[in-house]
Amino acid sequence: MADEPEYEALPPNAGMTVNMLAGALAGISEHAVMFPIDSIKTRMQVFSTSPVAVYSGVGNAFTRISSTEGVRALWRGVSSVVVGAGPAHAVHFGTLEAVKELAGGNEAGNQWLAHSLAGASATIASDALMNPFDVIKQRMQLHKSEFRSGLKCATTVYRTEGLSAFYVSYPTTLAISIPFNAIQYTVYEQVKRFMNPRNEYSPVSHITAGAIAGAVAAAVTTPLDVAKTILQTRGTSHEADIRSANGMMDALRIIWRRDGIKGFARGLTPRVMSTMPSTALCWLSYEFFKAAIRSDTL
Repeated sequence: MADEPEYEALPPNAGMTVNMLAGALAGISEHAVMFPIDSIKTRMQVFSTSPVAVYSGVGNAFTRISSTEGVRALWRGVSSVVVGAGPAHAVHFGTLEAVKELAGGNEAGNQWLAHSLAGASATIASDALMNPFDVIKQRMQLHKSEFRSGLKCATTVYRTEGLSAFYVSYPTTLAISIPFNAIQYTVYEQVKRFMNPRNEYSPVSHITAGAIAGAVAAAVTTPLDVAKTILQTRGTSHEADIRSANGMMDALRIIWRRDGIKGFARGLTPRVMSTMPSTALCWLSYEFFKAAIRSDTL
């Protein structure tokens, strides 16, 4: 039987198809596993006038949602993420590897600038595809959401609010995602190289580097994530200032006016809790699928 190809002997860029397929599989794995925590984060970030929908923490939210709405409520909207995450992550990782190669990120040494450029470029491309699916997901995650189908949600939002509802948060999403992915990818590459200087297939280094990178990036970008949630769920609000918010600055002013500085940390704990394992799983899955697909094609 032929020997298995060594991970470190594989070419650093095995082609766009390999990177995109690995990215799609990794993205679906990442979002599906941690979806209930993401649902809690969304609810904690929304300004609600109903005491029933105000939660003091992750444990409190999980207990109350499970007891009053059932555990299935925490998974509402996951279909939208699964449908969107595959193509979006395929585009993300395909762009990531292509730009990294073009910018010299696969060369020896500390190529942090190339890694940051690759992460930012990948974000711009993938978020353009993913943003409408994210809007649908968050509308379905809300307390007493009327939607049980992603298609029904999409058609209703389009009919009542127009196409702009799916992209009103896109500039804010980019304002989050560009630094998030630049920070995440840079931290990931640096931690991975420190733990795994030979660039071997090492699940421990991939999962550890991914978790650290995700936690740092999530914490730094949480204030903008709160603003994004307000914009993406504005059509469900009964309050005039939220319904009329037209961009990131409007959302930031609403947060400051209603909750002060602490408002920018709404959902910080579940955001970090969901991002750490999901990012770790994403990078672990990506490195695994990339190595496995390469092995099959050699």
